[in-house]
Amino acid sequence: MLIVANKKFDKKVSKQSLEVQKELKNRIRIFAYNKNHPILKTHKLSGKLKGLWSFSVSGDIRVIFDQSQKGVIILVDIGSHSELYG
Repeated sequence: MLIVANKKFDKKVSKQSLEVQKELKNRIRIFAYNKNHPILKTHKLSGKLKGLWSFSVSGDIRVIFDQSQKGVIILVDIGSHSELYG
């Protein structure tokens, strides 16, 4: 499985605190090994984000990803619950 990030994701990661960036790297390692690991709380999204998925980084920070392409996970967005879903 290949994990890639789009430009929007990379830009928003750079705006996160160093603590969140460090935890994000850890969570991506866990995700690469087992995308359904309980600590990630991976789940399908609905509404305007239907077709996408999300996993938890820390506290209120979530990553939205697209797994519609076979063998490729695209990291689409990162932010707080209210930033992403509000």
